[in-house]
Order: sequence, then structure tokens, then C-alpha cells
Amino acid sequence: MCHAGRMRILIIGTGHVGSAARAALEASHDVIVASRSTTPAVDITDQASIQALFETVGTVDAVVTTVGKVPFKPLADLTRDDLEAGLAGKVLSQIDVVRIGLPYVTDGGSFTVTSGVLAREPIRTSAAASMANGALETYVMAAAPEMPRGIRLNAVSPSVLASSPQHHAAFAGFPR
Repeated sequence: MCHAGRMRILIIGTGHVGSAARAALEASHDVIVASRSTTPAVDITDQASIQALFETVGTVDAVVTTVGKVPFKPLADLTRDDLEAGLAGKVLSQIDVVRIGLPYVTDGGSFTVTSGVLAREPIRTSAAASMANGALETYVMAAAPEMPRGIRLNAVSPSVLASSPQHHAAFAGFPR
């Protein structure tokens, strides 16, 4: 770990969840933020881009991924391509960050991937997103006990965010 309990944390994603993570962590830790539009930049659907990010950033104490793209369509309109896109954009991309980033995380460090409430509380048009979130959470449960060097692997599943009012009606009764 860095000096005086400060950790060096890589946050991948600059949307609602990434911004909330950054706000919560940057006062107490050295935070590096990466996304498609930052420097350093990363496209987590591209393994070479993930590798280049870690080579640029170097050793970190923690990695937080707050990204993932999934299609929202009525069930009858979902194609196999949509389902594969959901798996690639939300699940395999975050798993690739863990897999590729493992050598760059300090002993006893951590990875936190972001799932979503849809794994347990689906809404209409969320079949692909619910599938992806559930798959990611199941991966974490299976992989966490096998992580080397005392590295932790966790999934967080945020509720609907106060900063996402466009989604509030679909999640009536959920905390914001």
C-alpha cells in the first residue's frame, strides 16, 4: 500500500457509478480514472487496450470497474447477437480486467466489479441485462476463493442512483 494508508486505486468508468466511486475515494486515496475518453484511455471490450492501460498505470492496490453495456429490448425482440453483446459488454469485459490486471495488483489488493440490481429485480426489457448481471455475480462467487496472493474479488450491485432520475419510475420503492 501507499504511504500513510493511502491506496493507489484505478477506477475504470466515468459514468454515474464511476463518478460516485471517485467522489467517495479521492479524498483519502490516490485515484486514477480511465475510460474511453480519459488519459489514460481504455476500451475494456478490447484486451489489448486493457493490457496497455495496466502497462501505463503500473502497480495499483485496487481496481474498480464501473462499466458495462447491455441491450434493453422486449424479450421477443432479443436476438442471439443482443445476448452475446450483453455478455461481452458487461461480463467478459470486466472479467478481462481482472484476468489481465492480476499481475498489476499488489498482494492483498482488490478488484471490485459492478453488477446491478437487475440480477435480482428484473424489469421489462431487462432480460439481457439481468442475465449479464447474474452471470457476473456468479463468476465472482466462484472465482473469489481462487484469487492468488490474498487479492480480493468482489461484485457490487448498486441500487438505482439518485443521479439517474430517468430510471426512478422503473424502480419504485428502491433507495436512491
